[in-house]
Amino acid sequence: MDKTIEFEEIFRDGAPGYAMLYLEADVENNPTSPQLKEEMDMLCADIASRFSLPEVNKIPPIAATRKAYKSFGKDPNRYRPSQEQLMRRIIKGLGLYNVDSLVDTGNMVSLTTGSSLGVFDRDKIAGDTLRVGVGRHNEPYEGIGRGPLNIEGLPVIRDSVGGIGTPTSDHERTKVSPDTKRISVCLNIYDSSYISPECAGKLLKDLLERHCAAKNIETIIRRP
Repeated sequence: MDKTIEFEEIFRDGAPGYAMLYLEADVENNPTSPQLKEEMDMLCADIASRFSLPEVNKIPPIAATRKAYKSFGKDPNRYRPSQEQLMRRIIKGLGLYNVDSLVDTGNMVSLTTGSSLGVFDRDKIAGDTLRVGVGRHNEPYEGIGRGPLNIEGLPVIRDSVGGIGTPTSDHERTKVSPDTKRISVCLNIYDSSYISPECAGKLLKDLLERHCAAKNIETIIRRP
């Protein structure tokens, strides 16, 4: 794997317990299969039975993500991490949208681990270095389905062009499509005492192989 992952000092100081599971794989991005939908429905039912709305932001990996937001000066109630958004939607009885096999698999991993996850089209990422830092004032960013997003104070992953992912929303520029053939995945673990990157990697690999025909899978783990 030719991917380099670097960390800004401001990020290292504000998120000392962070670990990234980075994965690349060749995949097929298909409509959500009945099998994947069934697994998602079972996971949603389990989450709804175990958690109440006030408990969501206290789940250790979600609480750790929110703590990082606060350390960078971002309000986690206004810009909720994506895994918290998903979980709150489930508990409210709204369910989850089925998008495609890649997006839905990513959501399952995010919900199971309690950690935000970005699934990117590898061919749309500029350069071979990803830099993990913090959003700057007036930094341009187009969130998927959200339009312009104020990422000042949000943890952000950048390629050589700019931001591609935050725990709140990924960028339109590098999102997957039905034509996606190779992916980059960044699983952002802010509390590895809840689930280890190694265990999360096994879960991600299994789901991608079963639902996205993943091959040539490569993973690395990086910490600040």
